[in-house]
Amino acid sequence: MMNLTEDPFIPLIKEDYRPVFKLYPVQLPEIKSGAAYYFKTESGLHYEVLFAKKKDNYLENIINFSVLNEEFEDEYSVTNRGEIYRVMATVIEIILIYHENHAYSVSYEFSGEFKKGNENRPTSIRTFLYYRKAKQIINPAWNIQLSGNKVIVHRKRPHHGKPNY
Repeated sequence: MMNLTEDPFIPLIKEDYRPVFKLYPVQLPEIKSGAAYYFKTESGLHYEVLFAKKKDNYLENIINFSVLNEEFEDEYSVTNRGEIYRVMATVIEIILIYHENHAYSVSYEFSGEFKKGNENRPTSIRTFLYYRKAKQIINPAWNIQLSGNKVIVHRKRPHHGKPNY
């Protein structure tokens, strides 16, 4: 169990991180602790970023990031409209906002879709992209792990041996 007397906020993203690309305007949840965020790109794609709590630990999160436009069947090709870096920067901003409102969170997990024809690979190209980006921007107080087709970012335990969750 987490010791609530310790400072719970350990920044998730390096303090010197600055988005290189312009962010899309984000529609925030109506309540700060909400889990659904939305944004729309210039090409008209509507994105949803959802945070779900893991069943076995409420402090662990799964991030689901998807395109809401119903007219597209292949999400992978749809999202490749030259907007990927602005989309990624916007998703990172959303994760920052969510973490500020859920400071006791101890992990985040996310995975990328497989490109058609590559479903038999253990890890999608997009998950590798997310993993590389995470290694660049995640605060050293957090571990980054690639496990199958998942990127898992987990808060490190304090050096004195006591768990912080």
